[in-house]
Amino acid sequence: MKKLPGIFNDVIGPVMRGPSSSHTAASWRAARMSMDILNEPLKKAIIDFDKNGAWAPNYREQGTTLGIDGGLLGLEMADDRMKQTERVAQEMGISISYEVNSFKTNHVNTVRLKLEGIHGNTVQVMAVSLGGGSVEIREIDGFEVKLCGDFYELLFFNNRSEPFPENLESIFPLNKLIVESFNDDKRLINIKLSKEVSEELIDQLRNTVLLDKIIIVNPVLPVISGNETELPFSSVESMLNYAEQEDLDLATIGLLYEKCQSGLGEDEVVNKMKYLVNIIENSIKTGLAGTVYEDRILPQQSHLIDKADKRGKILQNSIVNRIIANVSAIMESKSAMEVVVANPTAGSCGTVGGVLRAVADDIDATHEELIKAYFATGIIGAYFAKGPGFSAEEHGCQVECGASAGMAAAGIVQLFGGTARQAVDAASMAIQNMIGLVCDPIADRVEAPCLGKNVSAAVNALSSATMSCAGYNALIPLNEVIETVSSVSSQMPTCVKCTGKGGLAITKTACMIKEKLASNKALPVNN
Repeated sequence: MKKLPGIFNDVIGPVMRGPSSSHTAASWRAARMSMDILNEPLKKAIIDFDKNGAWAPNYREQGTTLGIDGGLLGLEMADDRMKQTERVAQEMGISISYEVNSFKTNHVNTVRLKLEGIHGNTVQVMAVSLGGGSVEIREIDGFEVKLCGDFYELLFFNNRSEPFPENLESIFPLNKLIVESFNDDKRLINIKLSKEVSEELIDQLRNTVLLDKIIIVNPVLPVISGNETELPFSSVESMLNYAEQEDLDLATIGLLYEKCQSGLGEDEVVNKMKYLVNIIENSIKTGLAGTVYEDRILPQQSHLIDKADKRGKILQNSIVNRIIANVSAIMESKSAMEVVVANPTAGSCGTVGGVLRAVADDIDATHEELIKAYFATGIIGAYFAKGPGFSAEEHGCQVECGASAGMAAAGIVQLFGGTARQAVDAASMAIQNMIGLVCDPIADRVEAPCLGKNVSAAVNALSSATMSCAGYNALIPLNEVIETVSSVSSQMPTCVKCTGKGGLAITKTACMIKEKLASNKALPVNN
């Protein structure tokens, strides 16, 4: 069965801190898995990036060091010590250094980790970030691998000339895949499993086969792969036909999709969504209550909307005001290194949560109705992930704020009580409006123009949902719109794909802001 993107593994999540899911969350996952591969406490780490890659010019500002440090130090994202990883490393007597070098890569978001343990073990790991927190370890000490954090991974190393059991399938009957890789005279066998393996079985193999080492890499994603069941549809159109035949709304389709992809029961899937929505709602509250963080461009601004409303300086009691405040609050929480949900990315995390909360308040939707709306957003995101994915370094902001606009539009239609087709059409309209959107963060911080793009995406989602429910024609089907995003990205120059080398990022004022941040000079604060 072909593996498809999951709503929890690939769309709504991960739970994280920091400015960028591609940089912070993915690097944390890569580092956490690399520590399993090292298989002993860390003494020293040298992390480097290719000088021609997308991360070389901005890895510190975008939070890559924060994520890698946290993963290497064994810190969970919700741990407040993630804000001070350098201090934690110093207290633990661990040396972590970063370099920019030249080495062969096949992806713009590549990081190389050279680790040394306290007992002398060493390992070199090559990993890539695929967008939205998704990560893939592609090389271990010269061996080609593909570890994505969604399986229990058994790694057996031995000499190529040594015999190895041919009945691995019977020894590990629950395996989902067995892959063999060679590096000169050495061999690596990678067994992917959906459940933990007993120590007794590992010891049995160690006693019967001459092995250099056995490594167990634990999953880092919220849902373990390999438990999928068959979906009753295979494309956007067949999904809509199924929804109409069974008289199902898009939320029910989204819930069904994740049940099939995860192999989990309905209650467990719903509870996972409730957990994520609770974090999103708390990030709104945290932002509105006020956040402070030194190394950011924008101060707290979300409170200014309510002040302006009370003074009669803007539209009175408008849902647009609440959208702007909510989106700003989430983005401010993210920029202050508070806990947020990448939805579908950290750079676009304000859109869905901000507008769904505003619409739910405006129409007095119940909490259960809000949870259902998130499942509608999730299925749209899953089809987007199946297409271009969410890496701004590959496709620009059209796959971050563009994707979030489409997801949010579908969720709003769900709150309005619309049909699955209306929700999908609303997503199509919203994404159409943002094709070609560039990614040009000022001073390499995911704050501006990201905040404005999130707000625009949220209002775009509301207008698209309104048009769809009113009967407007989306004209271009969602699948063709998603395909167009990929084709347009191939025509976009690298300088406007989250490198800080084009667009607003290189304006005179942006360069001045970057210089001020580098010299720790304070920026003006709005009151």
